[in-house]
Amino acid sequence: MAAREPISVNSNGIVFPRSYPGQPSFGARLDGLYLADETTCIHECLELARLDPEVTERVGATARELVRGVRNNRNRKGGLDAFLRKYDLSSHEGVVLMCLAEALLRIPDAETADRLIADKLTTANWKEHLGSSDSMFVNASTWGLMLTGRLIALDEDVTENPAGFLGKVVNRLGDPVVRGAMRQAMRIMGHQFVMGRDIHAAIKRSQKEANRVYRYSFDMLGEAALTDADAQRYMRAYADAIQVLGESRQGAAADDSAPSISVKLSALFPRYEFAQRERVLSELTPRLRQLAEFARKASVALTMDAEEADRLQLSLEVFENVYRDPGLADWHGLGLAVQAYQKRAVEVLRWLTEMSAEVGRTIPVRLVKGAYWDTEIKRAQEQGLDGYPVFTRKVNTDVSYLACAAILLRDGSHIYPQFATHNAHTVASIIHMAQGKPFEFQRLHGMGEELYDEVVDPQRFGLPCRVYAPVGNHKDLLPYLVRRLLENGANTSFVNRIVDEKAPLEEIVADPIAEVESLHQVPHPRIPMPDAIFGRGRVNSRGINLADQSSLQTMSVRLEAALQSDWRAAPVIDGKAEPGPDIAVRDPWDGHQVGTVVEATAEQVDKALVTAVASHRVWNATAVAQRANALRTAADRFEQHSDQLLALLVREAGKTLPDSVAELREAVDFLRYYAMQAESDFGEPVQLPGPTGETNHLSLSGRGVFVCISPWNFPLAIFTGQIAAALAAGNAVIAKPAEQTPLVAALAVRLLHEAGVPPGALNFLPGDGATIGGAAIGDRRVAGVAFTGSTETARIIHAGMAAGTGPIGALIAETGGQNAMIVDSSALPEQVVLDVVQSAFNSAGQRCSALRVLFLQQEIAPRVLDLLKGYMDELVVGDPGLLNTDVGPVIDVEALRVLESHLSEIADTGHLLHRCRNAPATGAGTFFAPALVEINAIDQLEREVFGPVLHVIRYRARDLDTVLDSINATGFGLTLGVHSRIDGFAQYVHSRMRVGNVYVNRNMVGAVVGVQPFGGCGLSGTGPKAGGPQYLHRFATEKTLTINTSAVGGNASLLALASD
Repeated sequence: MAAREPISVNSNGIVFPRSYPGQPSFGARLDGLYLADETTCIHECLELARLDPEVTERVGATARELVRGVRNNRNRKGGLDAFLRKYDLSSHEGVVLMCLAEALLRIPDAETADRLIADKLTTANWKEHLGSSDSMFVNASTWGLMLTGRLIALDEDVTENPAGFLGKVVNRLGDPVVRGAMRQAMRIMGHQFVMGRDIHAAIKRSQKEANRVYRYSFDMLGEAALTDADAQRYMRAYADAIQVLGESRQGAAADDSAPSISVKLSALFPRYEFAQRERVLSELTPRLRQLAEFARKASVALTMDAEEADRLQLSLEVFENVYRDPGLADWHGLGLAVQAYQKRAVEVLRWLTEMSAEVGRTIPVRLVKGAYWDTEIKRAQEQGLDGYPVFTRKVNTDVSYLACAAILLRDGSHIYPQFATHNAHTVASIIHMAQGKPFEFQRLHGMGEELYDEVVDPQRFGLPCRVYAPVGNHKDLLPYLVRRLLENGANTSFVNRIVDEKAPLEEIVADPIAEVESLHQVPHPRIPMPDAIFGRGRVNSRGINLADQSSLQTMSVRLEAALQSDWRAAPVIDGKAEPGPDIAVRDPWDGHQVGTVVEATAEQVDKALVTAVASHRVWNATAVAQRANALRTAADRFEQHSDQLLALLVREAGKTLPDSVAELREAVDFLRYYAMQAESDFGEPVQLPGPTGETNHLSLSGRGVFVCISPWNFPLAIFTGQIAAALAAGNAVIAKPAEQTPLVAALAVRLLHEAGVPPGALNFLPGDGATIGGAAIGDRRVAGVAFTGSTETARIIHAGMAAGTGPIGALIAETGGQNAMIVDSSALPEQVVLDVVQSAFNSAGQRCSALRVLFLQQEIAPRVLDLLKGYMDELVVGDPGLLNTDVGPVIDVEALRVLESHLSEIADTGHLLHRCRNAPATGAGTFFAPALVEINAIDQLEREVFGPVLHVIRYRARDLDTVLDSINATGFGLTLGVHSRIDGFAQYVHSRMRVGNVYVNRNMVGAVVGVQPFGGCGLSGTGPKAGGPQYLHRFATEKTLTINTSAVGGNASLLALASD
């Protein structure tokens, strides 16, 4: 027996490097509230927000007064408020207009623009809206046909049948006038929402007579930067805007009324995320500090906008570092926005009031409700978090807003409150809560004008209001606008109801505190907790909040402890470990030993088969509920032992932390899903219809012994999924893990045994594939094989089974793919790049579903490729155990050799466009820097390239069918991605392609069990789909039982029927 090496604990640390900066002062107190109980949070907010009964009465009276004033003035206004009332995002037409506007202004070629117009405009019911508003803006936008500044004249037939008219118009796709008219209409509509195309125009517009009554905060439009070049461009835009705004002040001193610039940190740094905290602090903080110095010198204010919940604490850390800078000690203009819909909002404001009192310098705080609510709900559900970072009811957010306002007005001696709201009751509450403390209101440009005409009127309330004014090109407007519409455009929103004469006044000004106090359940009853999104049938797998530093620090300690264990895998037959020589299992990151494995022999295969055959009879006869309970218990055990499983996934398989968490969750999902499916399909026999006098029943039972052969790229999830399905159906199992990853598989088997799976029903044989497979595949005692791996190996298995002398066995094979993504020019380049990188380079490209070939329509290709290359430069290739790593090593030296050989060979027929630059220096690890290669045709690829190599092919729109034919011609059919704003395009591609999983406008990896059943066709697999409703049936035999109930004594049930 070879001498055993000491188990390696990586010197870099795990989760965080050993040199990682400590948690900020506010970190722990906010982490504990990240996903806090909603009822508890709201009860605290109620105590903070509650007013004396007399004050509550005065608030109601003021709110009613405001609403009456708004309704009296409503016909004077149009713009976005009027548009919202007609085209909110609860109407199909509103969605169509927003999607059309956003995409049309971005599409570079006429042909695709015409197809988009045809696709969108003929699907909506415009007649409902035409002429039904007093606003000319709404009617003009309805038709979208403003030509040379005038509205097309419409006869009676057209107004009676607008859909027919539009159908005729859009059929003239070759006519550039129609296309030009649509673009012009979108620009006219955009003018209503944008203060100016640049800061000069915006300032000029703000200084017009009617606008001078307002203060202004200018928001430079643009989404998050993906590249350093984008970030530098945004940085220059902010700096230039500050300079111009300062010059326009003509030496005026800074005070509360000074104009401000709103800054998005995501625009200043392409990796503004918690995982990259060290880079954010060292690279982004100085950029904000520089802008703050510019603003100080220009006597203008600078406000840091709020973004997604997982960025909150990171943003506060950046803010604190800049705010405490001694060089800004004489300036009171650095502020930030706080979102009241977050459960941490109250505590954030308490911390800000404490810090401002300590430093002694005023902080302007813009209190908003929040614009990413739907995204936060979906993310929490997808990630399996323990709760939501935001409130699930709008009225709960309203109460939180008032609680936050109370803190700002009562406790913030060095806070200048800025209340951004369009709600009359909120406005009235603030007015009565302020009690003389200086503050201002804020509203969005183009919205709330009627309400704030009342507020700023010196004859009424005479209170200051600042307009949040977007500045930029119209093509940058729509992402901002859609967020505003989502935030304010639903039929139940205040923007709609305040001017709706049919909406009862008392409903409009209802007190949210009273409404919440009357609730039977504080959280929204139709928004289940993330663990309950699948209903009663199964519990969602539990995720880990990778933006919660307190939890991650605890996790880091536990993972390090887990790696200290003496990990060993050996053959396990009937619950007993078999002896043999130890072989080192090594970490692909640095080559150090993680544990040892004893490989099974051919004799042990025979021994396992004897045990499995005997155990099958007992396990198959075991009640389905008992089998299902064992799998559910195993799922719970997996979650209880997450530290050990994650540690092994990282160190043995070289998977990054996010990938490891996702894999553990998938394994848990498989266990619970197949338990549920077994109870549904394998319980009581199904009674089938037939003639009277007999009964017919169909039942399912296990086939016998299944050999489950799993791959190294998903050593826990696929390993567990195969075993769980076979066991759920009543089979006994011989589980053969990949040679590279036996340790995590051995732990999974141990947990399954502890959960109640009989030892003989699950036997574990690590080792060489040829040895184990050669002895098992053709054996007559084997009823079936579940295999995931290469197509070539699947053929060998198929041939071995066919050559056997026993019953014809079942082969369930999921193999490789030459997976493509097709992007037309209507797609959003930024979203394409994010999805492409995740699809091609996630898991170091070592996924069956990974993107291999990217087809880009030639008009959009330059922009996408520029963004893609820039974003690749931001990726971190390195130690998979560190949270900031994006791409880990490939599995072993042989995998590395194959990838390097391919890159060398493809140079003869293709062109290397780019490689990631943040790769570690060559050493013991098997690292391959992600590569981008341009080729001419997909048939240049003779085999699947299993790693982070993305091939790009440009195509012309008219050659789409040729592209689709070429993909089908490869014979593979696993996954396909489509990026397009044209529904008809995506539907057409889907109808033409012979693939198992098609993903539209998202990444094409990470199929969720029971949600996106996974599996291909052709060279990519046999089916049925793993994690789908048909999968267990392939592991089963069907039995029909027919009984002639009238054989003795006649058909009593028929004879007993009444006469009618």
